[in-house]
Amino acid sequence: MIKSAGIALLLGGGMALGGAHALPAHAAPPGDLAADLDAILRDERLQGAAIGVTVRDARTSETLYDRDAGAPRTPASNNKLQTAAAAFGILGSGYRFRTTVSVKGGDLYLTGTGDTTMRAAEYDRLAAAVAAKGITRIRGDLVADDTWFDARRTPADWDPADLQYAYAAQTSALTVSPNDDFDAGSVEISLAPAARQGRPVRVGLTPDTEAVKIDNRAVTGAPGSASTLAVDRSNGTNTIVITGSHPAGAAPTSVLRTVEEPTLFAADVFRKALKAHGVRVAGATERGRTPADARTVATRTSMPLSRLAVPFLKLSNNVMAETLVKAIGREAQRKGTWEAGLPAVTAELRRLGVDTSQVTMTDGSGLSRGNRTTAAQLGTLLRNVRKRPWFPAWYTALPIAGEPGPLTGGTLANRMRGTAAAGNVRAKTGTLTGVTALSGYVRDPAGRTLIFSSVFNGYSGGAPKDIEDKIAIRLATGDDDTSRTTLHNMDRVDGGHLEPTWLNGRLP
Repeated sequence: MIKSAGIALLLGGGMALGGAHALPAHAAPPGDLAADLDAILRDERLQGAAIGVTVRDARTSETLYDRDAGAPRTPASNNKLQTAAAAFGILGSGYRFRTTVSVKGGDLYLTGTGDTTMRAAEYDRLAAAVAAKGITRIRGDLVADDTWFDARRTPADWDPADLQYAYAAQTSALTVSPNDDFDAGSVEISLAPAARQGRPVRVGLTPDTEAVKIDNRAVTGAPGSASTLAVDRSNGTNTIVITGSHPAGAAPTSVLRTVEEPTLFAADVFRKALKAHGVRVAGATERGRTPADARTVATRTSMPLSRLAVPFLKLSNNVMAETLVKAIGREAQRKGTWEAGLPAVTAELRRLGVDTSQVTMTDGSGLSRGNRTTAAQLGTLLRNVRKRPWFPAWYTALPIAGEPGPLTGGTLANRMRGTAAAGNVRAKTGTLTGVTALSGYVRDPAGRTLIFSSVFNGYSGGAPKDIEDKIAIRLATGDDDTSRTTLHNMDRVDGGHLEPTWLNGRLP
């Protein structure tokens, strides 16, 4: 491994404040901040909900507003702020994942360390490098070595109902992504109607693989009829069943589904690439360990963590989060496990001034409902990372309100457009059923940087993202005119549990 030189408001800043506000109005930005935020939080959708909100001056750490910020909440993907900070602190901003190909005794070894940015194209380039060495035939086996991490693929408390969806993909030291969003451990299934009604729907896979089997029961429906397509993979199998109908003449669509045992999925993609480059493998494809004296013939290194943080945080990529936890465990204790990685994350948070007695982490991504933190501690983290040399990379990786593009605005691209918060607010989103969070940074009209965190649990109805936005806009404008809040594509909750992703016309 290469190494270089939400939002629930938690108890932070050393003061446990219990009321709707605790500081005099003169401490607030222009206008009566406490009164304005209290009014926003009186929304009837939050009646009976567990609320955590904090606003702090980034320079002085003065608390400008507190609403139950020290109470524990489920943070959803605001958990990734903690994972990202620990990854920068422990692994370093220049950390890269490495994938190698080696030979010994007639066998070819594919060895991974957790690179979620490996797509079919990257495996193709590795295969081309093998062929360029003059290797045309492997007499033995293709051995996939994923032993850099342990063999447990998902955290123990993830909901089994989530596991077929790309946001809950399995973690492995060898994996493959089907797209540029790096949804590692998933395959993209394209679906298109046949030319005639009653004929089977046409199905394709990206990347092309024999690791999954398609059971296509779907048919082409009458022109203009409703699409009733359903795509399901039962846990423990790699058979994907497609049912329902898709109308003749309708546009093609696609959907992501996870793959059981991503190690063998990656090895299958690599084996096909070897064949395409004239390298034949006589034996089987199997999992195993690379001998210490094997000769390396090809290597691929990922982008550094400073760049990887952009798709990780802007797209709220869960499999990247869990991979980083295991990489942290490997770095800290030479064990690529959650049991090693999560305590190391917590220890790094403590070094960053977070009161970790207020924090419980059962995964790195926030998909687990066992995670707990407070808005106050998130605020403490957001302030203290500003002192770290890697802060510019962290700040760049956060979603930007109202800025178009998945790798710029990220999960905030369609929120707060046309307001003072657009292009100003940089914050991490978080979404689970009954949980929404937003924590980050905003400049007030005087140019002062404010830190804010808001975490709502147990509200009624759909996720009140507009309430989060009103808080951020109020901080950006310095007045109570939040009527211009605009939300276009709201963060979706796929299967009730998904942190926002980019659909691009795909089925949920």
